Amino acid sequence: LHRSWCGQSDPLDRAPREAPQPVTTLSAIVSAAAAHHLAVFGAFHAAEGDALPPGTGTLVMLGPEEPGFWAHLTTEPEWRDGAADPVDRWSARAISGLGAAFGGTALFPFGGPPYLPFYAWALRTGRAWPSPVTLLVHDRAGLMVSYRGAIALPVRLDLPPPPPRSPCDTCADKPCRSACPAGA
Repeated sequence: LHRSWCGQSDPLDRAPREAPQPVTTLSAIVSAAAAHHLAVFGAFHAAEGDALPPGTGTLVMLGPEEPGFWAHLTTEPEWRDGAADPVDRWSARAISGLGAAFGGTALFPFGGPPYLPFYAWALRTGRAWPSPVTLLVHDRAGLMVSYRGAIALPVRLDLPPPPPRSPCDTCADKPCRSACPAGA
């Protein structure tokens, strides 16, 4: 006999329920990415013309967290199996898992053509700028910036404001201009 529990569900009802959706915050993504030695290298809210999947609210861009990324990567199966493109294959596995965990879609700078506009997306984050030598310079990674992938999320996350200006603006010596042995 089924009883009404004063408008509440029966505590003995064992019907399957949908799994609760994870709470998606930027700090939750930062923490989950750190387990893979990845860092959030920026994020932005989607706008028309960004070439993002339909329904994207926020794009979160991921890159290597140093120190420790290469030591971590070289212990992973993709590095040890001898097959081609171990960094890309590892990135696809790790970032696809992160995307699925947060209800998003993983996107990658490899696997084209056509290639996704990672350079333009990096600029949209407000944390990367064209350097004096035209390579991207990142507020934390500098000229060593590398984007391994991104997660297109259906939600608009709360995002911190980007740095006010490029690190190149306050770099008096500009060693990047004279470091090239070919004088490029």
